[in-house]
Amino acid sequence: MITDEQRAARTARAVAAAVSAGRDLGLSFDEPEVLYDVFSVIVRLSPLPVVVRVPTVLPRTTTLETQLIDQRRELAVTGWLARRGHPVVPPSPLVPAEPVQRDGFSMTFWQFVEHDKEAEISPERGAEIVARLHAALREYDGDLAFMGGLIPFVPDGLDQLADRPDLLEPADLDRARREWDVLRPLFESEAAFTRAFPGATVQPVHGDAPGYNLIATPDGELCSDFELVNRAPVELDLPAMGAEGVAAYNAAAEQLGLREADERVLKALGALAMLQGVACLAMAPELPMLLEGLKPMIEQWRETPFAGAGVGSQAKPAR
Repeated sequence: MITDEQRAARTARAVAAAVSAGRDLGLSFDEPEVLYDVFSVIVRLSPLPVVVRVPTVLPRTTTLETQLIDQRRELAVTGWLARRGHPVVPPSPLVPAEPVQRDGFSMTFWQFVEHDKEAEISPERGAEIVARLHAALREYDGDLAFMGGLIPFVPDGLDQLADRPDLLEPADLDRARREWDVLRPLFESEAAFTRAFPGATVQPVHGDAPGYNLIATPDGELCSDFELVNRAPVELDLPAMGAEGVAAYNAAAEQLGLREADERVLKALGALAMLQGVACLAMAPELPMLLEGLKPMIEQWRETPFAGAGVGSQAKPAR
């Protein structure tokens, strides 16, 4: 496991890279301010309204080359939404909307927004915002990959955990691999998915629990963190909402002329989301807080029926 000293040194390197990149882009600022430090170090270049996101804890399947592709997609989608007036945190207008790679990091520059720390976004309100986001994204025609980097991430994470019984018990790893064998054929390509779930909606989606990636500001809520934006079933954005959130999403979707969530797809993607959580344990050596943070989800996963009993039997086999 990484030590506190090693993590502090990693953060310092990320901040130094953000400062160096910002100055090379012609920005004049005082002291950098670290706003957040978990999977990414979020640095404000005060007093400018500029925030730099520097990812520091990433799956082994992510490289500087794949980061460049993903970050360009994120900047393109959020810029497109912002230009259409959709409430998102936009790329910074003070620098080119292009990732910057420096000292082993790949970073992006964003507009700083004031947070309303007293505001609370209810699950129902979050679900309505996600439905409106889906309605807006239906018209986006830029290049996006199906399911993004989600598919290679799961098996690689499980492979890493094979040598770490201290992170995941062998019996749990065996179950996770058997569940992956059930789910993989359903999501390995868009064609496979549409054969398995005919009639389901595939379109651009946020990709990372958008109900939790909302920022409350004095002027309203903004969608943020589109790092996993991709083409996928709309249900990919819904498993974290719970039953009440999905019901609120369906009500908003009906008003917007969208299809309601497909229960079969939602169940399959709920199982996939849990496997993603299990695979995330492979990153715990670089981010030890994941051990405690993922513990409730792992316990819930152990108590749920095996995915093959409720997922594979409800979908047509993908051939």
